[in-house]
Amino acid sequence: MPQKRKGECILNVLAINGSPHPGGNTAHMLRSVLSVCEEAGMETAVFQAGGRPVRGCMACGGCERHPGRCAIDDWMNELYPLMLGADAIVLGSPTYFSDVSPEMKAVIDRCGFIAARTGKPFGRKVGAAVCAVRRAGALTTLGTMQNFLLMNDMILPGSTYWNMSLSLRPGDYEKDDEGMRTMRRLGENLVWLLQKIHADE
Repeated sequence: MPQKRKGECILNVLAINGSPHPGGNTAHMLRSVLSVCEEAGMETAVFQAGGRPVRGCMACGGCERHPGRCAIDDWMNELYPLMLGADAIVLGSPTYFSDVSPEMKAVIDRCGFIAARTGKPFGRKVGAAVCAVRRAGALTTLGTMQNFLLMNDMILPGSTYWNMSLSLRPGDYEKDDEGMRTMRRLGENLVWLLQKIHADE
């Protein structure tokens, strides 16, 4: 992500897509949020986590022996520095059996342990979560991601409904008017909150 230059405040928003479909409903939901941030002059990026081979946390303690890195040397060590450099992090996942995708769960567990071993460096960053769902399980999926954000001392904006869309097949999100309005408002509130937090920079 772009770095802040001296005398200039460039706010960076990182979205992490836990869906294996880079162009699917979850991706389009994240894009709706990021587009609002871009309209406000912020830099945005999407990290595609879903669909990439990954292992869950082994509870090996390697992140304590080597702060800031996971002992499993894979793309998680590429993602974690991007999270550190972001002013806001937006997590996105489809709903798998009433919870997050395996890739998003790995991000939560492994990056969460790295952060816990290094003094909670995400403190007072802005965080948000969105999910696509066929019918049920959205609140559990959102709760899993939001619990990660909250326990890492982050600040979460709300929207006009839960941050979800009733979307199963490709293109369903674009048919969900309320879901699109919810994402738009989430983006607006995220921008407002970031601007308030960084007003003096």
